[in-house]
Amino acid sequence: MASPTILPVSSRPSGGGSQSQVPVATPAFRVFLSRLSSSIRHGLSQRRPWYELIDRSSMARPNNLTEVSSRIRRNFTYFKVNYVVFLGLVLALSLVTHPFSLLVLLLLLAAWLFLYIFRTSDHPIVVFGRTFSNRETLGFLVVMTVVVVFLTTVGSLLISALMIGMALVCLHGAFRVPEDLFMDEQEPDNGGFLSFLGGAASSVATETVSSRV
Repeated sequence: MASPTILPVSSRPSGGGSQSQVPVATPAFRVFLSRLSSSIRHGLSQRRPWYELIDRSSMARPNNLTEVSSRIRRNFTYFKVNYVVFLGLVLALSLVTHPFSLLVLLLLLAAWLFLYIFRTSDHPIVVFGRTFSNRETLGFLVVMTVVVVFLTTVGSLLISALMIGMALVCLHGAFRVPEDLFMDEQEPDNGGFLSFLGGAASSVATETVSSRV
């Protein structure tokens, strides 16, 4: 009696052979961080020497408000990168001394990055079986941002730190005599430390819009 024919049987994983993917555009996030890091390094390389900023021999009391305005304008143009770094340090110091506000801001930033900006459109957000659209996700993030910034102590902390930093910058600009500053060596208006904001933001916006289409 002939033995029965054995048919080959292939076993597949229970998931149907489909591999799970991270719902965040990881390559785009790495590209964004790389561009941001290189832009910050390029901006910091254009800062003025700090000894010029704190040169006591160049400090003098202004005679009138017109001279104050002129000094602040010229010093800000020359020490733009140094002033931005100083404002960043004031903000960082304020947040470090208030760890709860720092944690809230980090969580809010992470929510924007991973729930909207770098999340691909083919990975919708599902919570308790309900799928949230991109418009609903954006509305939720906007509402959360308004609540965090304007209805908690985080907003008052940021505003207070910025006001203190700007007051110190204006005070230095008013007393720093700019006659020894070579204004013709300035970089173009489109360059500088703040240029990474426009470039990085435009790249993120382009990638976000293209992923939503």
